[in-house]
Amino acid sequence: IYNIQFVNFKIRCLDAGQERVLFDMGAGDLPSPPPPEIGENACRFIRYHFGPEFLGIQTIGTTLEFTNGEHEVQNFRMIERHYFRDQLISSYDFEMPFVIPNTRNTWEMIYTKPEFNDEWKEALMTSPWEVRSDSFYFVNGRLIMQTVQNTTMEARPRPSAMGTRAPASLPK
Repeated sequence: IYNIQFVNFKIRCLDAGQERVLFDMGAGDLPSPPPPEIGENACRFIRYHFGPEFLGIQTIGTTLEFTNGEHEVQNFRMIERHYFRDQLISSYDFEMPFVIPNTRNTWEMIYTKPEFNDEWKEALMTSPWEVRSDSFYFVNGRLIMQTVQNTTMEARPRPSAMGTRAPASLPK
């Protein structure tokens, strides 16, 4: 009914003195391809390879550019949850109170990342594609869309890395 279409997405480091773009779909950056088992849901799935330096960043900014159809949108909300091996590591909640019909819009979101100890960082760097994020999009409290992201922080992603390691116990 709302015909919301995501048309561009950018991820930036906002740490003072280290500001830079990490990913920019509009500049031609392409995510890593989804695993084959995703199948027809590939349009709602994205993979990011950020490398180990991503773990040192404290503040991330994202810019989501989207278009809206002929209906106004009230209380457009995104809830995003990040997991490592099915354990919740962070959760974010953003809301845009109103979106004008037939418009192109930019939504800026600021994330303060959790701090990880060395044991956590090592686990995250050596467990390719085991960080997952679910983003849920709501209008007036009604779920209208969900996207899934996988991320790796290893130095160089390996195409066969997904699912090749036995689960280890989570760092405390």
